[in-house]
Amino acid sequence: MLSVAEAWARIRAELRPLPIERVSVSDADGRVLAEPVVSGRDLPPCDNSAMDGFAVRAADVPGTLSVRGVSAAGDAPDSELAAGAAMRIMTGAPVPRGADAVVMREDADDQGERVAFAETARPGQHIRRAGEDVAHGRRVLEPGAALGPGEIGLLAALGVADVPVFRRPRVAILSTGDELVDVDVEPGPGQIVNSNAYALAAAVREAGGVPVPAGIARDQLDDAVARIEQALDADVLVSSGGVSVGDYDVVKEAFERCGVELGFWKVAMKPGKPLAFGVKDGTPVFGLPGNPVSSMVVFELFGRPALRVLQGAREQDVLRPRVPVTLAVDHPKKPGRAHFVRVRIERDGAELRALPTGDQGSGRTMSMVGVDALVEVPADSGPVAAGTPLTAWLLRAV
Repeated sequence: MLSVAEAWARIRAELRPLPIERVSVSDADGRVLAEPVVSGRDLPPCDNSAMDGFAVRAADVPGTLSVRGVSAAGDAPDSELAAGAAMRIMTGAPVPRGADAVVMREDADDQGERVAFAETARPGQHIRRAGEDVAHGRRVLEPGAALGPGEIGLLAALGVADVPVFRRPRVAILSTGDELVDVDVEPGPGQIVNSNAYALAAAVREAGGVPVPAGIARDQLDDAVARIEQALDADVLVSSGGVSVGDYDVVKEAFERCGVELGFWKVAMKPGKPLAFGVKDGTPVFGLPGNPVSSMVVFELFGRPALRVLQGAREQDVLRPRVPVTLAVDHPKKPGRAHFVRVRIERDGAELRALPTGDQGSGRTMSMVGVDALVEVPADSGPVAAGTPLTAWLLRAV
């Protein structure tokens, strides 16, 4: 069996970013930039005041000056500030020609038509210079940048209305099993709700993809083949169930009949050993285990980073961040497979303590509720004692 690292390396080798599209800057949050952005203007566009106060010539203060006009945000003063004069100025307003400092209102004695200053002023004081934030022609964002509020604000400030981004992957989600019913159907004897489809759709959206429901394939080869062939129209196919070695596990054979070139179908990990991965005409295909926890963990470790690569994310942004933790309890284990323990994280001073979310069985859906991280117990490790330092894959900030 492949190790987790070996399995990811094989998957990564098959992935390429999807084509580029242009979207409105208002719809670009969460997307990945596909082309560099070069500033077409200065930010700020002109020298402006960082404070409410008075624009002055620094050489004129301390002293008492006559007040000549007002510069408000949005104004464009066309007169030059004369020696011996001051101009009222608001935050963000253009600094008039001739002025080289701004004195805060609190440091001035405003007498109406005149204003007195008791302290000296330094040239450049409280003035934001044109282009000091971003100069015209500066390369401000690189391909692969994840677009969050800061990046969106910068793009808008630079007048970038349409943003080049990598297309979001459409991910077909196919469930398999005679026992499955949809969420709005009361399960009969021997039946269970197809919860994997909903959990995986949520995981796809969290990773930036677009889930495409592909229904339920029954445990019959012909039905599985027909549904897989239809689902292969998507950018990625993710199935759950039917990839083990039981009499009714038909997905692996169905993949092969559909022309999927399988790269592997077992990984030395728990939960989630029966993972099939292959490619059909450039379309990545993931056959996940049917147990709910196994399905979610395997998607987290392999499906999510694959979707990030398809969206053009930088390599350092593909995998989850990893941090050192100490396990708060003993963990029973035999050497052979890496274990991924679902945990909540608590801070103990500078140390992060990992507390398992309950029974770690692969059918224990509650163990995935409120999870902060997956703690990796190495494949060659035996039983782990409480307090052992390990590595956690963070699923959210802690």
